[in-house]
Amino acid sequence: MHYDPIKRSLGEVFNRTPLLRRLFYHLLDLLLLRTWHVHRELREWARGRTGEALNILDAGSGYGQYTYWLTGQSKKWQVLAVDVKDEQVADSNRFFREIGRPNAQFAVQDLVLYQEPNTFDLALSVDVMEHILEDVEVFRNIHASLKDGGMLLISTPSDQGGSDVHSDGETSFIEEHVRDGYNIHEIQQKLRTAGFERIEARYSYGEPGQISWRLSMKYPILMLGQSKLFFLLLPFYYLVTFPFCLLLNWLDARTQHDSGTGLIVKAWK
Repeated sequence: MHYDPIKRSLGEVFNRTPLLRRLFYHLLDLLLLRTWHVHRELREWARGRTGEALNILDAGSGYGQYTYWLTGQSKKWQVLAVDVKDEQVADSNRFFREIGRPNAQFAVQDLVLYQEPNTFDLALSVDVMEHILEDVEVFRNIHASLKDGGMLLISTPSDQGGSDVHSDGETSFIEEHVRDGYNIHEIQQKLRTAGFERIEARYSYGEPGQISWRLSMKYPILMLGQSKLFFLLLPFYYLVTFPFCLLLNWLDARTQHDSGTGLIVKAWK
C-alpha cells in the first residue's frame, strides 16, 4: 500500500488551523507506539540539559511532531528539521512561526547528501532509514554532523516482522519502504562502519505493541486506502479501540522484549 497519499490527506485535514495541528500532534503522541519509545529515550537524554543551549537535528522530520515536542522542552534548544518534501517543509515553517517557536527551522535536504560538520548535540531519525537505500552514507553524514559526544537516536522496523513482513514470500505493508526491516546486528555494524563506536540497540513493538499497531494503524490505513469516506468513520472506530491501544502502548513501552517488529538504536560519536 502507498502510504504517502494517505499522509497527505491527513495533513490537508489537520493543517487547516494551528489548533487542529496541535491536536494532531497530541493524537500521534498517544496512538503511535514508536512515539512512546522515542519520548522515553529523549527524556533520558534531556535530563539535566534543558538549561543548556543545544543544537538538534531532526533527520527526516515528516509532520514535525518530534520537533514540536523538542522545542517545547526548552527554548534554548535550536532544532533544524530536514525533509525531502518541499510542501511539508513549507507548511511546518509556517505553523511554527504561527505558534511562536523561533527555535525550530525546517529545510529541504537530502540526508544522503546533507552534512554539517561538528554542529549537533543530538540527531533524531524516526522511521526514516527504512525509506533510504544508501543508509551507510546517511549514517556517515550524521556522524560527521554530530559534535564529539553527540548522540544519534533511531527508530526503525526490525527484521522480526517489521513492515508487517513475516516470511520470505511477503512484501512490505508500506510500499515506500526500500527494506522490510533491519537485523539488530546489521544496523549496529553499519553504524560502526560509519564511525560510531558506542552503540546500544533494543527491540520495540513486542506482542502488546504489535496488537496495538494493527488496531491503531494498520486497519485504519487499510480503510482509508479504500476510500476517503472512512475519515467519517474513524472517530467512532477510535472511540472503541483507543483505550485498548493506550493500555497496549503503555505495556510495550515498559517491557524489555527479546524480539519485536521495531528497533530503538542509540549511537554516540
